[in-house]
Amino acid sequence: MAFTTNNGRTQTSLAEINITPLVDVVLVLLVIFMLAAPVLQSGIEVSVPKTRTVKEISEQRMVVTIARDQSVYLGDKSVNIHDLPSLLRAGETDPAHKMIYLRADERVPFGAFASVMDAVKQAGITNISIVTQPLDTKAGSPH
Repeated sequence: MAFTTNNGRTQTSLAEINITPLVDVVLVLLVIFMLAAPVLQSGIEVSVPKTRTVKEISEQRMVVTIARDQSVYLGDKSVNIHDLPSLLRAGETDPAHKMIYLRADERVPFGAFASVMDAVKQAGITNISIVTQPLDTKAGSPH
């Protein structure tokens, strides 16, 4: 929009949006999400066993966790082991092609681990990946 001033010159109005505050807010949100993402991803705190061969998790999958006190979690939600098969089957048309990750604390007895594996297999899921972490090969590796 053009208008004329008292001295006869024509000026245009300045109608630009200042995006500096928007960029500041977006950068602050980016930093917050970068700091919060590892916390949200980890879920229940367990000390998984260390192995030599570890496959990097590249896709988001359903995670069943067995904590040190042998409590079972589906994602971050505590579940009864007897309800686990029905919860895993919920909404699935073909559970045989579904894949889950199983995280267990290294101090969990094998019997508890086997019970959870059995519950997962009762749901019809046979593609189970056991989550481990890599051995620290630099510190004290035997030769």
